[in-house]
Amino acid sequence: MAKKRATKKSTTKPRRQGTPTDECVIPPPLPPDVAGQYALNRVPDHRRLHVSEYVELETHGEKVTHAELMNAERIFGRTYEVWDVHTVKERYWVISSPTNLYAQSHFPSADYTLSFHVGLMARVGARREPDVPDDEQQRSAAAWRRWTQAAEAMDAADEAEDFQAVGMRCRECLLELVRGMADDEMVPSGADRPKAADFNGRTELIAAHVASGASAQELRRHLRATAKSTWDYVNWLTHATAAARFDAMIAVESTALVLTLMGAAVIRKERGAPDRCPSCNSYLLDSVYTPDRDGTDPYVLTCRRCGWKQTGPQAGPGG
Repeated sequence: MAKKRATKKSTTKPRRQGTPTDECVIPPPLPPDVAGQYALNRVPDHRRLHVSEYVELETHGEKVTHAELMNAERIFGRTYEVWDVHTVKERYWVISSPTNLYAQSHFPSADYTLSFHVGLMARVGARREPDVPDDEQQRSAAAWRRWTQAAEAMDAADEAEDFQAVGMRCRECLLELVRGMADDEMVPSGADRPKAADFNGRTELIAAHVASGASAQELRRHLRATAKSTWDYVNWLTHATAAARFDAMIAVESTALVLTLMGAAVIRKERGAPDRCPSCNSYLLDSVYTPDRDGTDPYVLTCRRCGWKQTGPQAGPGG
């Protein structure tokens, strides 16, 4: 009977599960909340926090685990920032400003998403919505509504009489503005209050109120001159029998400028907001909408440079 051959025992130790077979070791990916610690394009923590809070608000509570600024590009005079934001459920591109977010499962390319965002914002702007902060629109809501109607009428106009009608709409818009801003407290003691249709007289009151004192002389002069020039122009347009589209466009844009200047100046005066950050002396102040401020002004003034926040009911946009 044949003898069984002795089995040679292996001298190689059994490999433990998970042990690499060679020297090329690829480490596992870092968790998103850890990866951010090694990002070189560091930005102030308060800016990252602002983006994170925006995403959590828009996604109804998805916890943000990572937010990294990927790119900043200036297009048509406006800077757009592209952020890569991870949450516990999804990954987003957040692009500002104005700010919007896009799920990376639908928009895998950052550059394509930026192009899409710029185009989307251009189309939104073409709707003739005022390009001013919400608080300024709310402060002069009736005037801005009339401006929107004037701008839409200009887009639809073809003949001279249509362009003349745009001038009339702009005229009513300006009157609505000063009717809503000029009040009895602005009238000097012993002086008569200007009539409702006295645009220049009411403009004088507003300019003197929001830009009082020697230090504000140039601002006061600018407000008066811009308002008067625009008023004269829109009144001319209402009687211009040879008016063209360019004339109507100038009237619409000039009217928007007056609404913007007056609105910003009045809000600045009413809220007493500083021109510069009291902490770092920077002019980079933003008005951030914070809807959970019960019973107080929902806008909080913050500094983009150092993160300072203005507390109390007088927080609002700076100069």
